[in-house]
Amino acid sequence: MKISVCIPMYNEALIAADTARTVWTAMDALRRENGVDFEILFADDGSKDECARLVEEAAEADHLDGVRVVGYGENRGKGAAVRHAILHSTGDIVIYTDCDLAYGTDVIGEVISLYTDDTDAIIGSRRLSGDGYEGYTFIRKLASKVYIRILCSIGGFRLSDSQCGFKSFRGDAARKIFEKCETNGFAFDFEVLMLAAKLGLNIREMPVRIINHRESKVHVLRDSFRMLRDMTKIKIRVRRVNFD
Repeated sequence: MKISVCIPMYNEALIAADTARTVWTAMDALRRENGVDFEILFADDGSKDECARLVEEAAEADHLDGVRVVGYGENRGKGAAVRHAILHSTGDIVIYTDCDLAYGTDVIGEVISLYTDDTDAIIGSRRLSGDGYEGYTFIRKLASKVYIRILCSIGGFRLSDSQCGFKSFRGDAARKIFEKCETNGFAFDFEVLMLAAKLGLNIREMPVRIINHRESKVHVLRDSFRMLRDMTKIKIRVRRVNFD
């Protein structure tokens, strides 16, 4: 089995190299314990700093086999970066998580162990864990929960947490879904899950909690309005999608 870990990054020079080392160490332990193969793809979302070079230098200096950088020159958004990484992936299971490793690395081994023959996707949910929102500011917690309620009422969303930054899919299904995705901003998760439902995937949820906290790149008011606007467009677009 091969695991692809996909990590979007934009101006992450302060942490990108350490993230590469941390994820590689976790994946190397899984390789030695369980015999899994892996790749770690950093998708550079048109960064203005040297994060891509720093990851490549760390990979070479520390012999981090399987670590590579993919990307493009112009900043497009997190959705575009995740899509770019997944469409370059080759794993049997594809995982994406944020560069700050907000949910740690133990969740990678946990999610792999939960896959069964009838499981197509497993996504993290902060709402399934009693301490899932621990350490969040009141505004971030409120915005997240209100957004999810709106998704449920307007978008027909049935899972408990669309915006959790930790998700995994069977590789073939992930690449099929992301080939159809067009949303570049933060609402891309909603599009992904709507397409997964249309494809008839069996999606499970697993409880996660934030381990590493930092200031969010989401502007609560501005990005919430954008996500709601994008949600309407996504619903219309997904209805027209045909999977061959």
